[in-house]
Amino acid sequence: MKKAKHVILSVALAALAGLGAYVYWGAAAQPAPESSFVLLDGSSTSTQAMRGKVTLVNFWATSCTTCVAEMPDLVTTYNKYKDRGYDTLAVAMQYDPPQYVLNFAQSRQLPFKVALDNTGAVAKAWGDIKVTPTTYLVNKRGQIVKTYIGAPNFEELHRLIEQLLAEA
Repeated sequence: MKKAKHVILSVALAALAGLGAYVYWGAAAQPAPESSFVLLDGSSTSTQAMRGKVTLVNFWATSCTTCVAEMPDLVTTYNKYKDRGYDTLAVAMQYDPPQYVLNFAQSRQLPFKVALDNTGAVAKAWGDIKVTPTTYLVNKRGQIVKTYIGAPNFEELHRLIEQLLAEA
């Protein structure tokens, strides 16, 4: 009887571990929406251009205090991993005046790409985003593996980035 309970418990634990791995790496990984982004310098990029890199896509606004507060951490993260195949794309929300976004990016010397979502179409495509900051971590295959509403836990984010960068 004791052995049967042990076997049942082992099977249950294995099933839970498998389910956890599926949720973490399988079900959580969904394709990033196909989108085009207009950058501050007038050029453009796309979701397709992210392939082959681990990319953090951050929806933010200059009027969002949490967004402004997390920007130095986004810069630090970008600078830490940029030479290893990591990129950051900060997407300013439709309601954010372009001149405010430009001034913010220039005055803070943001080293990564900053896009304007003038029509709101990008935020809509990425889940009809209303709350900022909303941040997605996209793997090299173009799949969203983590979503953060509000500021991320940057220690956890760095561990996840390291794991994703190590993947083939």
